[in-house]
Amino acid sequence: MLEHFFHWPPQIARLRSNTGVELLDGFADHLSQCGYSRSQGSRHLRAAAHLLHWLDGSGVAPSEIEPAVMGQFVRHLQRCRCAGFAGMHRDKLLRGVRAFTAYLEGRALCTARHNAENAVTSVLWERFCRWMREHRGISERTLRDYRHRLRHLLTDLDDEPRKLDVAYLRRFTLELGRNGGNAVVKSTTTALRQFVRFLVTEGQCPSGLEEAIPNIAYWRLSTLPRYLLPEEVEHVLASPDTRTPVGKRDRAILLLLARMGLRAGDVVQLRLADIDWRAATLSVSGKNRRQTLLPLTQEVGDGIVDYLLHGRPPTPSDCVFVRAIAPFRPFRDARGVSDVAKLALRRAGVDARVHGAAHVLRHSAASSMLRQGASLQEIATVLRHQSVVSTQIYAKVDVLALRELAQPWPEVLPC
Repeated sequence: MLEHFFHWPPQIARLRSNTGVELLDGFADHLSQCGYSRSQGSRHLRAAAHLLHWLDGSGVAPSEIEPAVMGQFVRHLQRCRCAGFAGMHRDKLLRGVRAFTAYLEGRALCTARHNAENAVTSVLWERFCRWMREHRGISERTLRDYRHRLRHLLTDLDDEPRKLDVAYLRRFTLELGRNGGNAVVKSTTTALRQFVRFLVTEGQCPSGLEEAIPNIAYWRLSTLPRYLLPEEVEHVLASPDTRTPVGKRDRAILLLLARMGLRAGDVVQLRLADIDWRAATLSVSGKNRRQTLLPLTQEVGDGIVDYLLHGRPPTPSDCVFVRAIAPFRPFRDARGVSDVAKLALRRAGVDARVHGAAHVLRHSAASSMLRQGASLQEIATVLRHQSVVSTQIYAKVDVLALRELAQPWPEVLPC
């Protein structure tokens, strides 16, 4: 099956000279079934051959691959001099290796929700994730966010948590403040605090060490929500080319964000069974994991139907929205949906230099409802806020009403 992705006989012969060529053949067959292009499939196969070559030299069987072994392979790449495997970008090589290990574990690439950053990880992190699931009931999405926030710290620790002390934690937090905004620092310190608490529970750090992590000041209503004017929203919705499958998918996603005020994570988690076409309702499970029924409007329903019938590629996944290139699997996380929104804003000529473009469309939907006379309680119901306190920020958007409340500036008598 290697001949499907490689046409040059010497290259095929070199790949077949590696140990584990039968695994490469099976991997190539799976890549073909998942719809991989020739260029992408060949990169993955070269990466898999590199891993098999290194495993053979290290005396490790493919069946013995585990996080610690993958960590050794990543360190090997920093000084790799393997003949015949030079020239591939490190990130692309690791992407192919992750796909190959997923195949060896029996996970179909077409449907696997595999986090690229978590594939090559440490034993310590795996134990932390297991502890968080058992004792905190945390979601996989939050764990992925924690992994992203703490990736540099985990690399530095290298499974030696005793490196953590008060000075280290303070230095790490100060460095965050120099390189990121307030929101990034706050979310990272939250993840760090949970990680240190786990280490304290495991007896690998002294009790009370988490108190060395400073609290970050944050005022909920100190900023205005970013939103678009109605005409800008219409330009964004009209920006995808609906003559293409990608355009049909993007327009359906944008309609859910801008018309129904869904979060990017809601769109990622949406399943085919969540849509009741007869009752015209949409079942959404938000951050609180509670199912909520929302009315499905004609416009949004037409957009989803157009995508399902004429734009969605064949895939065994039951997620409504999947990637447009092989492997045809669901979006890995909310960032994929936010990227769709950001590109749409850019095509429409709207300032896209914002973090979380999908949330800008959610804000726009709420602001539009407020302008049309909806109350904060009604907006909270549509946005599925557990408390109307979360909706209060939109009160600052109603400039006309605020002008009626504003008091005239007191005159200052001359001296």
